[in-house]
Amino acid sequence: MKASAPWTALCVCVCVCVSVKRTEHSPGRFSNATLVRLSEYLSAGYKKGVRPVRDWRQTTMVAIDLMVYSILSVDEKNQVLTTYIWYRQQWVDEFLVWNPEDFDDVKQVSIPTTNVWVPDILINEFVDVGKSPDIPYVYVRHNGLVRNYKPIQVVTACSLNIYNFPFDVQNCSLTFQSWLHIINDINITLIRTPDEVKFDKSLFMNQGEWELLHILSKYKSFSIDENDHYAEMKFHVVIRRRPLFYTVNLLLPSIFLMLMDIVGFYLPPDSGERVSFKITLLLGYSVFLIIVSDTLPATAIGTPLIGVYFVVCMALLVISLTETVLIVRLVHKQDLQPPVPNWLKRLVLEKVPLLLCIRDKHKFCPVLSRGSDLSRYTEHNMNTARCNHRNCDSTKDSDRGLGLVPPSRDSAPIMDSILLEICSIRQFLDKRDECRDIAKEWLQVGYVLDVLLFRVYLVAVLAYSITLGTLWSVWQYA
Repeated sequence: MKASAPWTALCVCVCVCVSVKRTEHSPGRFSNATLVRLSEYLSAGYKKGVRPVRDWRQTTMVAIDLMVYSILSVDEKNQVLTTYIWYRQQWVDEFLVWNPEDFDDVKQVSIPTTNVWVPDILINEFVDVGKSPDIPYVYVRHNGLVRNYKPIQVVTACSLNIYNFPFDVQNCSLTFQSWLHIINDINITLIRTPDEVKFDKSLFMNQGEWELLHILSKYKSFSIDENDHYAEMKFHVVIRRRPLFYTVNLLLPSIFLMLMDIVGFYLPPDSGERVSFKITLLLGYSVFLIIVSDTLPATAIGTPLIGVYFVVCMALLVISLTETVLIVRLVHKQDLQPPVPNWLKRLVLEKVPLLLCIRDKHKFCPVLSRGSDLSRYTEHNMNTARCNHRNCDSTKDSDRGLGLVPPSRDSAPIMDSILLEICSIRQFLDKRDECRDIAKEWLQVGYVLDVLLFRVYLVAVLAYSITLGTLWSVWQYA
């Protein structure tokens, strides 16, 4: 038992020596790692919860920059703009300074964001958290300059004006400011000049619905309680909608339907085809509005001008159909139709043709051109013989003068009956001719009124179209 004691002590000494050697060689794999030494040097005694200045009176100047990469969506109903931006901010951390000669001439190093002080600069218009990638590192230079570059999906509130849709230009702002620190602690400036920020479109994806016009930047300091002042940097992102899709799918079909309505006036008003044609156009336009209703932006603030345009076009189609129904009712031939009043004759058949530069008003009524004018029918009616029992004697006297044998007394009742039937037929024909003359007068009045109302309707449509076209052109190229 005593002999084994020295061997036990020897084994214990060997094990202790081996463990000491392992402990001595365990940090050896990092002994020549410059970045590790630099990281340990920078993190030694560093307090990330304290603003990194040696003199607390010194302001930390945070320089920021913004580049728009894409316009993801514009929600007019909820007044929300979703953009994807590249955001850059940099500041000087006086506690992250080293001499590059002491660390193999290393002038910059990446450090986890969670290990350094980061300014609390936020966007005031944030309404939702976007799906932004997490960038866990920041770059630190030897002079203490910290660069924090990251892409951000920004979901912000924006006051969208859709009155000029689809030729609208939207101006949405992104306001960056420190949520807590006053201007004496944290101030904000730009990395680049305002002109460089304004016209920089190098990263913007220019194939979507929206086109980036420019980005305006504006610095401002404000106070809430007149004691503490805060700094903010506001970027105005000005975008314009590309109207080609909406022009082809919304405006052109509506214009074509309105042109077909104008062409429908060349159908004869005394035929029923015009009424059915215009009813078909009205139904087709109603179906068109139902289809495009989901395409139009909907807000509780106002209605876009294109919605007013569609409503007015629908109203014009209804007015056109009403005018056609009235004209067809006016020229419709009826036996019990009253004569045309004299004042209406003078107004419509004499003054209106002069106003419309109509020299030959019969060319608008082909039925009248096949016969003579209305005076011939009137003169013919005035010279018609009135035949009855009393003037039948003149017929008998003329028969005697011609040497004809007068009929016997037995045949006199038969002849009287025949003469009465002939007079009745003649009176019926005269009455029919009179009704035809009245119908032709109404037909002529209807044709003249149809031309008058058509020209008034055409002037209204042209004035309305020119006004809207001018407004949209001004908005498009302003």
